[in-house]
Amino acid sequence: MEISAKEIAKIINAEIFGDNSLLIKGVSSFEDSNVCDITFASDSKFLNRLEKTGAGAVIVPQSHSVDMDNFKNIVLFKVDNPKISFFKLVSIFHPPKKLNPEIHPSADIGLDVKIGENCIIQSNVVIGDNTNLGDNVHLMPGVYVGEDVAIGHNTLIKPNVTIMEKSRIGNNVIIHSGTTIGSDGFGFAQNHESHEKIVHTGYVKIGNSVEIGAGNTIDRGTLGTTMIGNGVKTDNLVHIAHNVKVGKNTLIVAQVGIAGSTKIGKNVIIAGKAGISGHLTIGDGSIVGPYAGVHSNVPENEIVSGFPHMPHKLWRKVVSIISRLPEMRKKIFSFEKRIKALEEKKN
Repeated sequence: MEISAKEIAKIINAEIFGDNSLLIKGVSSFEDSNVCDITFASDSKFLNRLEKTGAGAVIVPQSHSVDMDNFKNIVLFKVDNPKISFFKLVSIFHPPKKLNPEIHPSADIGLDVKIGENCIIQSNVVIGDNTNLGDNVHLMPGVYVGEDVAIGHNTLIKPNVTIMEKSRIGNNVIIHSGTTIGSDGFGFAQNHESHEKIVHTGYVKIGNSVEIGAGNTIDRGTLGTTMIGNGVKTDNLVHIAHNVKVGKNTLIVAQVGIAGSTKIGKNVIIAGKAGISGHLTIGDGSIVGPYAGVHSNVPENEIVSGFPHMPHKLWRKVVSIISRLPEMRKKIFSFEKRIKALEEKKN
């Protein structure tokens, strides 16, 4: 595939500087590109060394000022958001493989299953009774869908995903391989020296335009609902326990664990390996830093870090002190000895 710089400018609605007849043959990273590629630079790390890229064309922010006399061999495209514009081109140069609608002969489909138009159900898929699939649903090999499940239009479920009974999946959802939706929560009642299992009769409800990473586990509600709001994105290896509510457009990064019945607000960011205790409220627009241990409610628009969590600015001060603690300990012991010697001399 070849696309002229002039056509690319139209596709991404860009202001172009340089040779608009240049033919672009591919997309690449800043470091690995060649003269036939287009790449992007959106922050100072790359913008300050545009001359180092091998790319023939670079997408930069509209606000970036460049003296084109220094970049005669590079075509520049100025846009509002270079990353989004670049990946729009990636989807053009690398379009998804088109598959024809089909139900593979090895698929095991239960009773009273409703399947929408143009669905793709690949090999060894299992679908339980009374389940509804919307239009353009794609179930890849090895997917298990339990009874009484509803899956919305244009949803893609990748290999070896398990969706347990009564789960509700919205439109335009992507669920990556190895994820389990609707497993029982970690619920037990202590009875003398044993732990009796609590039966979970709730379900999971996932909104529209959600993307769930690989290896996630999202537990069903004990009696009610575990809810994932519209536009939520989770990374790989995330655990969301029973009855958790996650607000719309929240981002949850890898290896985060959220304990039962916690409410996560909208537009929250939870960074990698953070742990959040149960029955808490994390306010809208807040940010939980990496490795944080959240043990109490977090107000709206607050940034917290550390274990136990605290305001991020305070945590930065704590971190700067930690490495100095052995030295400070020695000084304190020294001061104690000197004070004790002075007191003995006085007496």
